[in-house]
Amino acid sequence: MGEEGGSVTLLCLTASSGVPLFCRSMGAPSRHQLPFSVIGSLNGVHMFGANLDVLLTAACTANTHVVWRVFHNSITLIVLSSEEGASDFALGRLLDNTFSAMVLILGLEELVNVRNIERLKKDLRECLEAFVAAAESRFGCLVAGGRLALATEPWWQLAPQELLLLSWLVGSLPPHTARDYPIYLPHGSPTVPHRLLTCQLLPGLEACLICGPSPALHTVETELVPRFWKPLLEPLQACVSPQPHGLPHGTTLPPGVLAFLLIHREQRSSQSSVQPPGSGGEGLSPRHRARALRHFYALVTTRYFPWEGSPAPPQEPFQAGFPHRARHCYVVSATHKAYAIHAPQHQLFLLLAPHVPTFALRPLAACALQRLTGDIAC
Repeated sequence: MGEEGGSVTLLCLTASSGVPLFCRSMGAPSRHQLPFSVIGSLNGVHMFGANLDVLLTAACTANTHVVWRVFHNSITLIVLSSEEGASDFALGRLLDNTFSAMVLILGLEELVNVRNIERLKKDLRECLEAFVAAAESRFGCLVAGGRLALATEPWWQLAPQELLLLSWLVGSLPPHTARDYPIYLPHGSPTVPHRLLTCQLLPGLEACLICGPSPALHTVETELVPRFWKPLLEPLQACVSPQPHGLPHGTTLPPGVLAFLLIHREQRSSQSSVQPPGSGGEGLSPRHRARALRHFYALVTTRYFPWEGSPAPPQEPFQAGFPHRARHCYVVSATHKAYAIHAPQHQLFLLLAPHVPTFALRPLAACALQRLTGDIAC
């Protein structure tokens, strides 16, 4: 379907009439955009099944994975992926995030009651580009270089999906000294809008608020920001220059670690790097490391470390008869090895060089977890 590494195509249509609202592709040249006849066929086969009380959710061809999802009997989203390792879980999560991003910008009522197709298409063209990279905010926080640097406790109590989408939104908006942006919270407030206020403190550093009708943006920009933030500009400069490689100052990882993703489960935050200190240029490029780590994460969270409330993962034959869930797992390939740990407070996903001995993966991963969390030196 596309270039090396595969491609992903996302289609959005009205559920009742099948009118296309937008089509977005990643990793595929424009000449490979789907023709209207193919879009109609993909939607038609889903509608044909629905008329016979058959729910079509996914299908596979020799090189493409397709997933369908209908939201509120109003919007149909279809995703096609030729990426290696694409799964129903990962593609379904993409569709969930896409619809929630639409709710974030337009509100649920606008999507459920699609009255003006042309207006909706126009709004989506202007706003949905945000989904490819950005969104995040509530109550109060600082965003440095597109990453959350500091936040109030109520901010962290937003649904995880809302935190993710809001951070993407903040990062995707055009640079500006101040913004007053209407948003909806997909879980907390899908029908009543709030205001997202952002003020640039330094290049690359923004203070964000989610609020109601007051205060006015002018008040925040001209009175509150100078009062509270101007005296702290020098300390704030440190926020603009985050620690290299996504690691706390002075932290090093065991030799052979090419990339990592550490999830703080209670804090609902994470840190990651595809170029940690010591990894050098050996093995995979940063782009391929990111892809391999992403595929490993999707595999592990689908089959071994399910999130609370998610469907029970399919059991492999060797799992039958075991009452407990996996806490460690690993994968070995020709280009890399990968190891994951499910701990009470954290989840760690490591990508390692192929020369690291398989028998050493577990102690090496435990050592990396200890260093990243600061529990013990190793």
